[in-house]
Amino acid sequence: MGGDDAPTVTVAGAIGAAAAGHDVVLVGDEAVLAPLLAEQDADLPIVHAPSVIGMGDHPTRALREKPDSSIAVAARLVADGEAAALVSAGSTGAAMAAAVFTIGRVPGVLRPPIATVLPSVPDPVILLDSGANPDCKPEHLAQFALLGTVMSETYHGKSLTKVGLLNIGEEHGKGRELEKRTWELLSLLGEEDDNVEFIGNVEGRDVAGGNADVIVTDGYAGNLVLKTAEGALRLTAKAAAAAMDGLPKEQQLAAAPILMALRDRFDPDNTGGAHLLGTKGVVVIGHGSSSPKAISGAIAIAAEGAERDLVSRVTERIAADSIA
Repeated sequence: MGGDDAPTVTVAGAIGAAAAGHDVVLVGDEAVLAPLLAEQDADLPIVHAPSVIGMGDHPTRALREKPDSSIAVAARLVADGEAAALVSAGSTGAAMAAAVFTIGRVPGVLRPPIATVLPSVPDPVILLDSGANPDCKPEHLAQFALLGTVMSETYHGKSLTKVGLLNIGEEHGKGRELEKRTWELLSLLGEEDDNVEFIGNVEGRDVAGGNADVIVTDGYAGNLVLKTAEGALRLTAKAAAAAMDGLPKEQQLAAAPILMALRDRFDPDNTGGAHLLGTKGVVVIGHGSSSPKAISGAIAIAAEGAERDLVSRVTERIAADSIA
């Protein structure tokens, strides 16, 4: 029931994910959801949840006051083992609160971060935290690096993860006290952990094509990077379309397959959502303006995380390597 165009868009995305082979349960007002399914001749299970936590509601207070809200009911399904993962495109704060207080944190996890996979060259890069924790301590960022390495191994097959610290310069000693102290912790982590190679500070320009597999920062800076990257991709797409309009027809036809391939490669809807890492169940948070394709993508990565035992991997890694 969450999202700018919910539930129409979210139901359409869920139907697409089910058609791709994923087992999807809709959580929300059955009187609203059932007709939408009937319109598309689809048959998905519905768990009735009559109320909704809105974008303007205080997340934790609303979670207490609306135990029958869709996000609260969905989180209980995961906590009780009746569902393997939770996907939401509604209030990020409500999804985070439900994940932390209802599903619970993995023992040893200080603050679950949002880990966003960004298109990069040659391989995607994982940015965390991209919005969950605006104010962080060095030990939080160091643990984000650990969580990022688990996701890098789980999704991208990296046995050795290159970790970079987002900063205003590459030289050691740059940045705020937060970055300076985090640099020391990540250096120690790189020395002690065979799965981590700390490559030092990286700048914003390195997100789109640097050497890092994982880039760590606080949620404030990470969210700025994420939104800037989204804007840059949209601008590039508009510029390419404008340039194509000025070309002769035969040149447009020749260039079209290349541009289409690039669009597919960098289309954020293919991922659709970002993991909230460090909770006892798989949680994927989608953008409020998600399209049906993005919802399907978010469900797909949530299913993949469940199938690959992402939570168990996180639990084992934190137990073995916690540096808090």
